[in-house]
Amino acid sequence: MRVALFVTCVNDALYPRTGIAVVRLLERLGVEVDFPAGQSCCGQPQYNTGYRHETEPLLRRTAEAFAGYPYVVTPSGSCAAMIREHYPRIGRKAAAEGRGAGLAEAAASLAPRVYELTEFLVDVLGVTDVGAYFPHTVTYHPSCHGLRSLGLGDRPRRLLAAVRGLKLVELPDAEECCGFGGTFAVKNPDVSAAMGTDKTGNARATGAEVLCGADNSCLAHLDGLLRRAGAPLRALHLAEILAATEEEPLR
Repeated sequence: MRVALFVTCVNDALYPRTGIAVVRLLERLGVEVDFPAGQSCCGQPQYNTGYRHETEPLLRRTAEAFAGYPYVVTPSGSCAAMIREHYPRIGRKAAAEGRGAGLAEAAASLAPRVYELTEFLVDVLGVTDVGAYFPHTVTYHPSCHGLRSLGLGDRPRRLLAAVRGLKLVELPDAEECCGFGGTFAVKNPDVSAAMGTDKTGNARATGAEVLCGADNSCLAHLDGLLRRAGAPLRALHLAEILAATEEEPLR
């Protein structure tokens, strides 16, 4: 099976280890992974801030970059939701306005082929035990896009529960937003920080060593709060845990 990796801006710029972990994990499971060099930002920051027209060229570029791939896998519920939920709306709106020729067709073609990593593992590959080993206590934060937009449900937790050596502990009020919300954190920093402080406080109360999530945007927010508080808890993307094995532990 051949897939394209949509690594996302945040991971490419700040968390390359997450992208590397996805490749290691998928290749271990027998998947051939390509990285189309034409990919760039999906346009979520622009779209969320109200610049729909400026998002349209990024939609077209993303659709062209991933044309021909039956599966596009991304370690980001946020970006997956942008493509699956908002690309078709952008395309339809452009068509209704008589502009953006082919945009609606490009969005409709790409959206159903995009999978968040845990969806791809569980729903397409049909696995929950990926052969991982991570001897640490972990608590899991479900991001809003994964939880509410994609409906990931218990897929991430099922994958974590199958990791050898890992002890999974429940995060109190797990479904509450962490406060990041992309541009929300910029426009409403005090509210964002207060929400994040609640989330990290709940995570610290579990006694876990690792706060795990499937979106590095949320984890960047939470990790910053943890570091400033001098907490022993560290934030880590789910892909890095699933990629770790006894022979090749997380570095």
